[in-house]
Formats: sequence, structure tokens, C-alpha cells
Amino acid sequence: MDRVKSSMQQVPNAIPKVIRRTTGGANSLELEKDNFERGQAVSINKAINTQEVAVKEKHARTCILGTHHEKGAHTFWAAVNRLPLSSNAVLCWKFCHVFHKLLRDGHPNVIKDSMRNKADLTDMSRMWGHLSEGYGKLCSIYLKLLITKMEFHIKNPRFPGNLQMSNRQLDEAGENDVNNFFQLTVEMFDYLECELNLFLGVFSSLDMSRSVSVTAAGQCRLAPLIQVILDSSHLYDYTVKLLFKLHSCLPADTLQGHRDRFQEQFKKLKGLFYRSSNLQYFKRLIQIPQLPENPPNFLRASALSEHISPVVVIPAESSSPESEHVVETDDLVDTDVPALPPALETKFDDLFGTSAAIDPFNFNSQNGLRKDDKDRLIEQLTREIQALKDELESFRLESGRLCQALRGRVNELEAELAEQSHLRLQAAGESEFLKAELDDLRRVREDSEKEQRSLTEIEKKAQANEQRYTKLKEKYSELVQSHADLLRKNAEVTRQMTVARAAQDEVDVVRREMQEKVKAAQEVADRQERDQLEQLQELQRELVSSRTELDSLKTTMASSQQSSEVLSTQLVALESEKAELVQSLSKVEAELVVHGEELERVQSSLATERESGVKTAEALQNQLNEKESREQALESQLVAARWSSLQGAVEEAEKIIQDSLAQIDDPAHISCTSSADYLASRCQASLDCMDRLHSAREAFLADNTGVSELVRVVTQCGHLVGDTIVQGSATSHMVPAGQADALSESVKACGAEALALLGQMKQQSSLSAADNGKLRAALEAILATAEELRPRGLELQQGELGDLVEQEMAATSAAVESAAARIEEMLNNSRAVDTGIKMEVNERILASCTELMQAIKELILSSKNLQKDIVESGRGAASMKEFYAKNSRWTEGLISASKAVGWGATVMVDAADLVVQGKGKFEELMVCSHEIAASTAQLVAASKVKADKDSGNLHRLQKASRGVTQATAAVVASTKSGKSQIEEKDTMDFSSMTLTQIKRQEMDAQVLVLELETRLQRERERLGELRKKHYELAGVAEGWGEQEEG
Repeated sequence: MDRVKSSMQQVPNAIPKVIRRTTGGANSLELEKDNFERGQAVSINKAINTQEVAVKEKHARTCILGTHHEKGAHTFWAAVNRLPLSSNAVLCWKFCHVFHKLLRDGHPNVIKDSMRNKADLTDMSRMWGHLSEGYGKLCSIYLKLLITKMEFHIKNPRFPGNLQMSNRQLDEAGENDVNNFFQLTVEMFDYLECELNLFLGVFSSLDMSRSVSVTAAGQCRLAPLIQVILDSSHLYDYTVKLLFKLHSCLPADTLQGHRDRFQEQFKKLKGLFYRSSNLQYFKRLIQIPQLPENPPNFLRASALSEHISPVVVIPAESSSPESEHVVETDDLVDTDVPALPPALETKFDDLFGTSAAIDPFNFNSQNGLRKDDKDRLIEQLTREIQALKDELESFRLESGRLCQALRGRVNELEAELAEQSHLRLQAAGESEFLKAELDDLRRVREDSEKEQRSLTEIEKKAQANEQRYTKLKEKYSELVQSHADLLRKNAEVTRQMTVARAAQDEVDVVRREMQEKVKAAQEVADRQERDQLEQLQELQRELVSSRTELDSLKTTMASSQQSSEVLSTQLVALESEKAELVQSLSKVEAELVVHGEELERVQSSLATERESGVKTAEALQNQLNEKESREQALESQLVAARWSSLQGAVEEAEKIIQDSLAQIDDPAHISCTSSADYLASRCQASLDCMDRLHSAREAFLADNTGVSELVRVVTQCGHLVGDTIVQGSATSHMVPAGQADALSESVKACGAEALALLGQMKQQSSLSAADNGKLRAALEAILATAEELRPRGLELQQGELGDLVEQEMAATSAAVESAAARIEEMLNNSRAVDTGIKMEVNERILASCTELMQAIKELILSSKNLQKDIVESGRGAASMKEFYAKNSRWTEGLISASKAVGWGATVMVDAADLVVQGKGKFEELMVCSHEIAASTAQLVAASKVKADKDSGNLHRLQKASRGVTQATAAVVASTKSGKSQIEEKDTMDFSSMTLTQIKRQEMDAQVLVLELETRLQRERERLGELRKKHYELAGVAEGWGEQEEG
């Protein structure tokens, strides 16, 4: 019991809350349940403890029987969840061992009950994985194996926990499907890989140069490998069988990866089985099989018969340190009389004899002792008592000394405790400080995670928009394809109808021919019958005439008996004639019978032919009816397909507009901007599309076969209106608040009207009543707002813009001419007033300025000629002003460049005048030269945009531009040369200065240099800001933002 108590003290709260106290009124079932839970908790805590020894088999067996008793693992997990598995690696290792046994031999519901704790096991595995050695690393690997085992059995419920299956059950697990066998093989490879990782991890953590398998610590690490060996042998066997089955169904190249992975695992498993079989610990507990020298050859089907399944044998009479029957005397109550110590027992025998020792209550043998013996005995006992007293006194002194030493030690420990308390308080303060810093870091991390999530959401939305565009494009392609298929089907049905009509015509012709043949045959038969009747009537008349003649002859014979001979002879002749007439009559009757039979045959054949003709006509009529019904069905299907394609296009347009409305409400859309000019172009395109939509709808209502144009226009209308909504919202971000609100309301109203119009077009009954007037009015309102927001430079009319080009070019030419005249005048004045070096400098500067003006004249002239070529080649049937208005951005670029050239020429003349008079600065003249060069470059670029690269005027313009550049360089060079000649340079004579004066002036010079450098830096920054502002103003005036967006 002491050992159990010590283990219980090492594990806090070892007994879980699942153990309840039974009240006096509890029935026997509750009592039995409480006893079961209490017994399970005791066994679990004995099996899973912090002692580095192997788990005892009897405790693990009790846990396994408990799962079968309650048909699950609820009690086991209730007890385990109270254990500090995350703080003690040995405790976690023994838990993994017991849990592995339960998964193999416990109730099948253990796996299902344990899946609820999968997340905790995964976190624990990740936590122990941070350790690189010892039980921590092993626990991480073992937990991964157990998670893999649970997932395998959940995916494949036919496999029991101990993996024991027959070949028939293995085939049933794959359901005779090669895909299932393929996937099952991959899962078994992953399962076996985890088993091998644990094998290698345990062996790498042991010092194999020592007999670690006989030590308690070594056995603690090796004991779980028995379960691993049992699982690995089954997984190896099933993998081999499944690979042979896959090779019989799939080509060898497909299974090359399976074979490579099996080869690798085969080598590892063979080496590990061999190393395990040589350990003394496993020899008494398990018989480990040996794998063959070479892996099976899966490319040869007959090699399956050579495969021998590895069988792991566990001896029935095994006695291992974890399965030996050990009687724990600590758990029993000691009811025996305590035995005497050996010294006291020997002393008792010396005093009272062996018989007294055997029977201490038998004093019969002492009655015969003499008195002297008693005295001696008393004296001896007295001496011994005295010796014991002395020894007791020495013990007291020693104990007093030890107590004193212990008191001193206690005082020292109390001082150390006080110091530790002080350190603990300091550590608590530092901990609070670190917690505060940790909270700050967590907040910073949360902020960064939020930003990352927002960025991810923006990326996802961008991807979703791109995917939506792709889907719309695919849907449009599908609609086009379906429309083409329906057209092909319509052509096929039309062709079949044509063939059917031709067949019907042929049937009618055949029917008419048959009727004519029947009529002709009937007429022939009637004629033959009439002829035969006439012949029969003639024969009857002849017979009647012959009979009358015979009667007359008889009367004649009777009257003239005298001439009997003559009469007899006549009678004979008459009888012969009669016989001939009878014969001819019989022949006629026979012929009449023959003709009657022929008539019956002809009538029967005619009736047969008539019936066959009727049947053929009926069959052809049925075919014709079937084709007509099929044509009607196809026509109805075609109509339904047309309507469904139209509905699909309308639904896609609705989705586009709804997405646009949702996009303008998205906070991320606030950063999007657009220009009023681009919004106006989108509105105008939408209005044009409204006209096409109206005409396409009218055409569809008149003839429902023209659905393709309506589908295309509806889709395009959805895109344009959606783009107008988005661009309108983006434009509202760049305008004042009042105009922005009005524009936003107009955009939303436009979206609502568009959805209402599309909703009417979705219903076939309301398609004819659909009116786009409200949507057109909303678009016109947005267009009017956009026109109000456009820059002032864009408000010029066509005529004004064209006239302005001519005016600016003329003004630029005039400014250049005026500048050249002023320079000539200044040159004449300088020659009359100045002399010497000043006159020379002024002449050189004014001469270079004159050359620059001449170069600018040539540039402007070349630019005009090139513009004429561009206008003539690009305007077509339109006028020059219409061309300028159509290309307003290019025209405004020309105007701006012309203004800049004229202004630069005027400013440069003013600067040159001041320089010649001695009032200006040479730097101003150089800056004006550079500005003129930049302006002419802008003019060349604006003229070059729409020019043909092979144009002669373009080449002349480029040549003139190079002349301006050279002239500008000449002006700058002459200005610098004149400045160096005119400015006086003080000679630096330091001969009369002392060291202190030179040092003082050196310091003053350094201060001045620093001041000038600081001023230079400030002026450069100011220049940069001025250029930025100029760029922004020029962009607003010339519509650069719209060009970029367009």
C-alpha cells in the first residue's frame, strides 16, 4: 500500500471525479458501477505512473477488460484526462503504451470514443515534438502513430484493432475496386511508416553497447515495441498481397512509386526485426519472424505463391517482468506476530535455552534452577542494565548534539527560505512585467494577423472577381456554343422534314400509280367478263335455235313418216350436229369456268395488292406523323432552349449588377477612384447599349428565333451598367461631399432600375411590357452629373477646340517671331553702347539665342506640317475641327505644348535682356534654355503620337528637335563662358595672414558651405514639390487619369 500511496502522491488528483460516493439508498447496480469505476481508476493509475519501469501486464489487462465491460472507453478517458500528461514525459510514454493496447485488444468502440480526443493528442504531440531527445521526442512520435492508427481504422472500419484478417475479408475491404485497393495501399504505407519511425526512435535513444534490455529503464522503452511488431507484421503481409493484386490490374509503370516505397520500408523493417530478435528482453516474450533476403518480385505473378506471411508468436507460458505473477505484500494486511530480531532471539536462547525459545511460556524447566544460578543471573542482568543505561546516556548526548546541529541547519534553511521568498517576489514582479510585455506582443500579433486576414480577404475577393469574370466568359461561350448547336439541330430537323415531305410525295405517287393499275386491271377483267357473257349468250341462243329446229324436225318426221329414210338420215345428221353442239357447249362452259377462276385470281391478287398499298400508305402516314411530332418536339425544345439561354443571360446580368452594388458598399472600395470623363464615356456606352437592347427585344418579340442578338446585348448591357455603377461610386470619392452623395444616390437608383428591368425580362409574360425608360433616365442623370464634374478644359465645343489649336500655334509662332526681333534689337543696342569684353559676351549670348529662335521656328513649322498630315490621314470624311474634337486629349496636349514653347521663348528673351543690361542673372538664362528644350520635347512627343513612323515630316520634325537641343546647349555654353569672363575673381592671397586668422576664415568658410548646402537641399525639395504639383495640375487639365483608366 505504501508503494501505491507514493505513486498516488506523485500524480496529483489521481482518482478522477467519475468515482462517486454511493448513498445509503443506492441500489446494487449503482454500487457495482461505482466499484467498477473505482477499480478501473486504481488499475489505470497503477499502469500509468511516473516510475520508469515497464507497464505491468495485469494492470493493462484490467483496463482492456474494463473497455469490454462498459463497451467503450469513457471511464478510461475520464481517468486519463486528470493525469498531467503534458508535464511528465515518462507518464505520457506509459499512457501511449496502455492506449495502444486498448486500441488493439480493447472493445471496438474504443476507437470511436477516442476520436473525440484527437485534437488534444495532436496538440500534445506537437508540444512534445519541441524536445530533441529523451522521452519527449519518443512521445511525439508515438502520439503521431496512435493518431494515424485511429484515422486508419475510422476510414477502414472493416479492419479490427489487432489487424487480423483473412484473405477474403481483405478482398471485401477493398470492395473489389482497384481504386479502393490503390488508396488502401497508400494508407497502409503511411501507417507502416509511422510504425517504423517509432522503432527507429526507440533504438536511437538506447545505448546498444550496453545490456539495456535487462534494465528497468530500457524495458520501459522497449515494451511498446511488442505492439509495434504485431502491427508491422500484419501491415507488411497485407501490403504484399495488395501490391500483387494491383499489379494484376494496373500497368507496372503506374505502380513504380508503390514499388519504390515498399523497397525502402522492406529494408528498414527487415533490419529492425533482426535487431529486435537479438535483444534478451524479447527472446522470452515474443518470437519475431525473419523476412526473406530479397523483397517479392511484383512483376512476376507467380511470386505470390512464394510469399510466406510473417507470423509473430507470443509464448503461452511467458514470464516477463511485466507479466510475472508477483505477490505484492504491500497491498495485503500483515496479521502475523512480529518476529524477534536475531540478536534478541540469540540472547533469549542463551538465557532460557532452546526449549524456552521454542515454547516461551513453558517454565517447567526453570523450576529446577538453584539459587546461586539465580543470583548470578540477577547480577548479570544488573550489569547488562547498567551497560544499557550508559549506552542510552551516550545516545541521549549524541541525540542532543544532533538536535543542536539540526536546529542550526533549520535556521540556515529558514534564512535561505526568506531569501528564496524575496527572490520569488522579485520573480513575480518580473513575471508581471513580462506578462504585460507578452500582452502587448499578443495585441501587436493580433493586429498583424487582422491586417494579414484583411489582406488575404482582399486577395480572395480579387481572385473571386477574376474567377467570376472567367465563369461569365465561360458561360457566354457555353451560350454561344448551345446557340450554335440549336441552329445545327434546327437545320437537321428542317432537312429531315424535307426528306419526309419528299417521301410523302413519293408515297402519293405510288398510291396513285397503284390505284390506276387497279382500275386498269378491273376494267380488263370487266371487259373479259362481258365478252365471256356475250359468248355464253350466243351459245345459248344457238342451243335454243337448235332445239327449235329439232322440234321442227320432230314434227316434220311425225308428219312425213313416208320419207323415213330421208328423215332418218337427216336425223342422224342432226344428232351428229347436236353432239357437236353439246361438245362445243361443254368446251364453252369449261372455258367459262377457266375464265371465272382467272377472274377470281385476278380479283384476289388485286385485293392483296390493294391491302398492301393501303398498309404501305398507312405506314408512310405514321412515319410522317411521327416526324411531324418529332419536329414539333424539337421546335418546342428549341424555343425552351432559346428562352433558357435568354433567362441565363438575364440572370448573369443581374448577378453582375448585384455584384457591382455590393462592391460599392464594400469598405475596401473607398480607395478606388475614377475620373468624371471616364464615367461619362461609360454612361454613353450604356445608353447606346440601351438602344440596341430595345431593338433586339422588339426583334425577338416579332420573331423568337433571333435570340442570340438579345442574349449578347443583355450580357453586354449588364457589364456596361455594372461598370457604370462601379465607376460612378469611384468617381464620387474624388468630388465634394454634396456632389458625391447625389452621384451615389444616382448610381444606386440606376442599379435598382436595371434590376427591375431585368426582372421583367426574366418572365415571358412581362417581356413585351418591359420598359427601359426609367433606366435610361437614371443613366442620363449620371451622365449629366459626370459632365458637370468634368474639368473646364474639357468643356470646349468642337469648333472652339479646333480654333484653339490654330490660335495657339499662331500665337506660338508670333511669340517666337517677336522674341527673335527683340533679340536683334538688343544686339544692335549692345553694339552701340557696350565695348570690350562685355560687348563680346553680349554678342555671343544674343547670337546663340537668335540661333535658338531660328531652330524653334523650324520646329514649329515642321510640327504644323506633321499635324496636317495626321489630320488628313486620320479624319476620313470628317472635318478638321471634328477630328480635333474626336481626339481631344491629343489636341489638348498640342495646345499645352504650344503654350509652353511660346511662354518659354518670351521668358528667355526677358532674361537675356536683363543679362545684357547687367541686371539679370546668367543662371536665369540657362534655366530658360532648359525649359524651352523641355517644352519643345513635349511638342515633339505630342505631334509624334499619331504620326506615321515612315512620314517625311516626322523625320524633319525630329531633325528640328535635335537642332533645338543643340541650340539650347549653345546658349548654355555661351552663357557659362560669358559668366566666367565677366565675373571678377578675387585673388586668394594668404601670405599676410596668421595661423589664427587662417583658422578663423576656414571655420567661416565651412559655416558658409554648410549654410549653402542646407539651402540647396531645401530648394531642391521645393523644386520637387513644385514639379509634383505641376504634374498633378497638368494631369487634371489634360485627363491623364482617364487615359490610364481607359
